[in-house]
Amino acid sequence: MIRLDKIGKQNGKQIVFIEASAALQKGEKIGLVGPNGAGKTTLFRLIIGEEQPDEGQVATDRGITIGYFSQDVGEMAGRSVVAEVMDGAGPVSAIAAELREAETALADPDRADEMDALIERYGEVQARFEELGGYALEGRAQEVLAGLSFSQEMMDGDVGALSGGWKMRVALARILLMNPDVMLLDEPSNHLDIESLIWLEGLLKGYEGALLMTSHDREFMNRVVSKVIEIDGGALTTFSGDYAFYEQQRALNEAQQQAQFERQQAMLAKEIKFIERFKARASHAAQVQSRVKKLDKIERVEPPKRRQTVMFEFQPAPRSGDDVVSLKKVAKRYGSRTIYDGLDFAVRRRERWCVMGINGAGKSTLLKLVTGTTAPDDGTVSVGGTVKLGYFAQHAMDLLDGDLTIFQDLESSFPQAGQGSLRALAGCFGFSGDDVEKRCRVLSGGEKARLVMAKMLFDPPNFLVLDEPTNHLDLGTKEMLIRALAGYEGTMLFVSHDRHFLAALSNRVLELTPDGVHQYGGGYTEYVARTGQEAPGLRS
Repeated sequence: MIRLDKIGKQNGKQIVFIEASAALQKGEKIGLVGPNGAGKTTLFRLIIGEEQPDEGQVATDRGITIGYFSQDVGEMAGRSVVAEVMDGAGPVSAIAAELREAETALADPDRADEMDALIERYGEVQARFEELGGYALEGRAQEVLAGLSFSQEMMDGDVGALSGGWKMRVALARILLMNPDVMLLDEPSNHLDIESLIWLEGLLKGYEGALLMTSHDREFMNRVVSKVIEIDGGALTTFSGDYAFYEQQRALNEAQQQAQFERQQAMLAKEIKFIERFKARASHAAQVQSRVKKLDKIERVEPPKRRQTVMFEFQPAPRSGDDVVSLKKVAKRYGSRTIYDGLDFAVRRRERWCVMGINGAGKSTLLKLVTGTTAPDDGTVSVGGTVKLGYFAQHAMDLLDGDLTIFQDLESSFPQAGQGSLRALAGCFGFSGDDVEKRCRVLSGGEKARLVMAKMLFDPPNFLVLDEPTNHLDLGTKEMLIRALAGYEGTMLFVSHDRHFLAALSNRVLELTPDGVHQYGGGYTEYVARTGQEAPGLRS
C-alpha cells in the first residue's frame, strides 16, 4: 500500500535518511522504533506528503485513505466532543453540520414564514444523513469515546474546556472513527490510562487496515505489532516479529557483528605486523606487496553502533523506620463527591505499592494525602519521623523556571555539588554535551519529566511517591529508570499505566473500586493472575 524506495532526506545539517527503503502492506501492523531525533515523525510526514524526500520516492496506492494521529492536535473549541470526533469521519460530518443548522432554523420563530421550505430541506438532509449511516456514526463515536474513558457528560461538553491530554484523546478518537485504509499513529499510548490502553489494544488488533505506529509502551507495542521497522543512522531495517523479538534479534545481530569485527581486526593486526616486519627485506618484497594489495581489497567490517545508555545508580538513602505512613479513618470529599470515607491504609519499610483504579477512583488524591499536598476532611495521616519523602507529581514539571538552563536549574537545586557530578547526573537522564545549556522553557514534556526525576533522585529520599513517572519518557529512559528503581532500597508508593513498570517494581497492589479498597500481597503480575484482570473492571 505504501512503499519507500531509496529515500534520502536532510534537515539542515542533519542527514535523516540515506537510501532508506521499507514497505507497508495491507493488514500489516508495524512498530516504528529508533532513538529520539532519528526521524520517526519525519517519516510520517513524508508518507502523508507534508514533506518531500530529497532523493528516492514515496509511493502510495491510488485511492487509499490515510489517517494520521500526531502529538500536535491543533485548536479545538466551540462544539461538543462528540461533534468534534464525528467531524473527522469524512462527508457524513458535513451533512451532520447541515442537519444541525436545519434543526436550529426550524426552532427559530423569526423564520416561521419559511417553515414549509425549511421542513422540506430538513427532510432531504435527514434522508442523506441516514443514507450515509449518520445515526449509527454518532453511536460509534460515543462507543470510541467511552473506550477512551470519556464520561457521557464529557462527550456532551465543549471540547475547548478539555485539558491538552484529553484533547489528544479526542484527536485519536477522530482517526479511529474514520477507520481509514492506513493508520499512522505517533505515540497513541501517551496520555492514556491503563483501561483505555487495553481497550485500544483490542480495537487495533481487530483493525483490518495497515498500521504504522510509534509507542513508548513496550507492552502495548508487543501486543499490537507483528513487525518492527528500525530507524538508525539514516537506514530503515525491517524485523519480522513483535517488539520483544526485535530486541532479541537486534542484540544477536550486534553480538555477531562485534565478533566479526574482532576477528577481522585480529587478522588485520597479524597482516600489518608481517608487513611492518618484512617491508625492508628484499627477499620478502613480493610477499609484502601481495599482502598490501590483499589488505587494500578487504571490505572493512564496522563495529556495531552503540546506543548510548547511561546507568543511574542511587546513592544509599538513609534507612527509615518500619512504619513509613499510616492513614486512619481518612475521609476526603470534593464538593458533593466522596472520594474516601473511613480509609485505613499503612505502608511499611521496603514495600512497593502500586495503586490501581479507574479514572476518578482517587489514585492521585491518595498520593496527595500521603505527601501532605492535600489534607483529609476527617481522620489522620501520619508519616514516620525518620521518613525522607520524594514526590514526583505531574504539576512539578510546570514549576521549572523557564529562564534557567538545565545546568543552572541543577546548580540552583544542589549548590554544594561539583560540576562533574551534576554533568554526570544530567547525562544519566539523557542530557549530554550542549543539551545542558537548553533553557527549561523549550524542553519537551519528556525532557521536563527527566529533569524533575533527576533532581528528585540525586539526593535520594527513603520513601518515593510517584504519580505516573513514565509519562513522556522514551523506552530507553524508561528502562534506565526501571533498572535504577529495581536496585533502590527504600519504600515506594506509585501510580502508573505502564504494565512493564508495574510488573517490574511492585510487590503490593492497592485496588480502588466502587465496592471499596482491596489490598493484595504480591505485585502486579500476581494481581493479574489472581483476579483475571489487568486493571480494575477489565477482564484479561
